Amino acid sequence: MYYTGIDAKEEQLQNYAVPKDPLDPYLREWIKPKEGNPMVVPDNEINGSSFRDPTTAWQANGYWNILVGSRKNDIGVAYLFKSKDQKTWVKVAHPLHQVPGTGNWECPDFYPVSAKTGLDASVQGKDVKHVLKVSLDATRFDYYTIGTYFPDQDKYASDRGLADGWDGLRFDYGNFYASKSFFDPVKNRRIVWGWSNESDTKQDDVKKGWAGIQLIPRTVLLDPSGKQLVQWPVEEIETLRGGKIDHMGTQKLETGKPVKLYHGITGAQADVEVGFSIPNLDKAEPFDPSWKDPQELCFKKKSVRGAIGPFGLMVLASEKLEEFTPVYFRIFKAKDNKPVVLMCSDEQPSTLKTDVYRPMYGAFVDVDLADKKLSLRSLIDHSVVENFAAYGKTVISNRVYPTVAVFDNAHVFAFNNGTQPITLEHACG
Repeated sequence: MYYTGIDAKEEQLQNYAVPKDPLDPYLREWIKPKEGNPMVVPDNEINGSSFRDPTTAWQANGYWNILVGSRKNDIGVAYLFKSKDQKTWVKVAHPLHQVPGTGNWECPDFYPVSAKTGLDASVQGKDVKHVLKVSLDATRFDYYTIGTYFPDQDKYASDRGLADGWDGLRFDYGNFYASKSFFDPVKNRRIVWGWSNESDTKQDDVKKGWAGIQLIPRTVLLDPSGKQLVQWPVEEIETLRGGKIDHMGTQKLETGKPVKLYHGITGAQADVEVGFSIPNLDKAEPFDPSWKDPQELCFKKKSVRGAIGPFGLMVLASEKLEEFTPVYFRIFKAKDNKPVVLMCSDEQPSTLKTDVYRPMYGAFVDVDLADKKLSLRSLIDHSVVENFAAYGKTVISNRVYPTVAVFDNAHVFAFNNGTQPITLEHACG
């Protein structure tokens, strides 16, 4: 296990540990060997105060390789180190990748990806795509690119047209950071874990006795378009379900009249999956090409009733809607008549408490809506809501702290506040 330590001079350096008992299936105890530790120390080129989070090692051309995140002034850097024995490591003359203006890179992750199955970190080939993910310390979000790995040159190049910085693709457009992935060889899956920080006060954290959680692990695959990743909760969480409720009949969502789902069960912990049908896409309002920032667009349209949307779910909602966390869609029409799907989640109405951070999150969903259908899955767990749109093309996670909508007083509503009709095709949980 590779990890970052700190020395007496407060310089960050990389260490390794091994299981005390390799036969323990839970690997509960670890030993830090004296030999080979620390395994990587910062040289004169490296900023020792920003040098952390080694990746899983992969093999190429007879060497083991790891990345460590860092920065050179405002240049984000993924330093590459190589080893024959996984104990003695040498820094490559140039970083695997770097991007000016992105600041400190934390928690880099680097792995091959396919559209059908997960891949071991060492898989290579002419047609194999790679993902480079970094956590930007300045924004506290995770960004990634898809590109090509050149092991003979120790270089990575992102695909043309993909933003490689603050406006790039993200695993999650909500409260999600410092993610790391691993390959599961039993089920041939790549699984990513992300960290979600608290949004309430430090005093609340002290009272709780903890702060920050890991979100539900997700499988990661390459979208068939090759332009982005798709994520989905691991199948094992289905074993946590206490019972299944189906509402398969279609139901028209009338403007301004929310419909309560799942009568008789608590909405404080639920796995909700719904499908929406949009009968008339021709009525979508025009999309202005200057609307580049989806989060800003969600703010701009927050109090504006559109033609198609907002429509979606209100989760962790109290009976009288004093508190609710909405996740919803708005659909626009570009000049070429193609639909533009905006996904928003507004934490402002999520709680009556005023001393918590309640942001608006927004993202675009890359779907063509040829079938005029849009799906949404929400995993709800007291203070956490993870929302997967279009079967994992776009994800927004929330940390919220309701005071009324708790336990049996928490409900789920479907709603439509647009002028055009929306049909709820199915709702299961």
